[in-house]
Amino acid sequence: MTDGAVTGAARVLIAADKFKGSLTAVQVAERVTAGLRKAVPGLEVETLPVADGGDGTVAAAVAAGFERREVRVTGPLGEQVTAAFALRDGTAVVEMAEASGLQLLPPGVFAPLAATTYGSGEVLKAALDAGARTIVFGVGGSATTDGGAGMLAALGAVFLDADGEPVGPGGGALARLASADLSGVDPRFAEVDFVLASDVDNPLTGPKGCAAVYGPQKGASPEDVAVLDAALAHYALVLEKAIGPKATELAASPGAGGAGGIGYGALLLGASFRPGIELMLEVLGFAPALERATLVITGEGSLDEQTLHGKAPAGVAAAARAAGKEVVAVCGRLLLEQSALQAAGIRRAYPLTELEPDPAKCIANAGPLLERVAATIAADAL
Repeated sequence: MTDGAVTGAARVLIAADKFKGSLTAVQVAERVTAGLRKAVPGLEVETLPVADGGDGTVAAAVAAGFERREVRVTGPLGEQVTAAFALRDGTAVVEMAEASGLQLLPPGVFAPLAATTYGSGEVLKAALDAGARTIVFGVGGSATTDGGAGMLAALGAVFLDADGEPVGPGGGALARLASADLSGVDPRFAEVDFVLASDVDNPLTGPKGCAAVYGPQKGASPEDVAVLDAALAHYALVLEKAIGPKATELAASPGAGGAGGIGYGALLLGASFRPGIELMLEVLGFAPALERATLVITGEGSLDEQTLHGKAPAGVAAAARAAGKEVVAVCGRLLLEQSALQAAGIRRAYPLTELEPDPAKCIANAGPLLERVAATIAADAL
């Protein structure tokens, strides 16, 4: 047995997120399982793919036993797309990226001023129509910076310009907003438990707001960022005239800036804000799986500073450490010092770049490399 080895009858829990651009969370779990079992035939392995509310959240719920439902909705550029949500026992898991995500844009195409969250509202409505009494709304990976105005419009809100015409789609159009009316919003939101699951706690506007921090990832130039931030601030002021000071208070709340401000729209609908990974671990049934495990393997494509701020591996490691369980991590690349890993509750990380330093080859061959890494973990820890 090597240092840190698990003694007794080993049972491994694989609770890793996706390796963005190469493997889904389900594929990561499959590859790690294969590598472990090559090294230790007959090893007991339980897989629970995880997500923090961003893209991959519905897939993680389906892997955990939720039913996948599909619906045709409006994509970020106004085209029709197929979006999925997950449903089990009256709980729906809705992922805004399914309807309004960056992955729905053609390669190299961005629309920071015009992309809309209208389709996300249509998915929420479909979840209500399917009988959901609890809705977990995962936000992240968005193509949009419209403050959730599109989503609210799909649910019955009315946003008009000075001529009494509906303002166009996207955050840029909010600069022309003259009046807002939320009285027609679907009344079922008052009756459901609506939870905003996000790994960001940014406010709507300002230097830490959604346009300034995340706009550039969506193709926004410095000029676009200034336009969007001003438009979102104006949007909150118009909403304050419509519904009172609550609109301004919510704009400054943690999570309002999630996914281009769709967090703000969700808060206006009465959502409570919870860290995405914490909530998703509850929904996926992580606690009982953790109890059964002697070793936990978590991970994601890049273990870096962002990981420590509410990403899935940090949430898994924190829960496992609280339960006194050993945790190691797999990743494509490792940008954290050993001391930071230890502080997060991860004993050791195994990056694929140790086997293949070329990033392009690493991404292309992530599956086989992950099996080799898993065999090393088996040798070290089992």
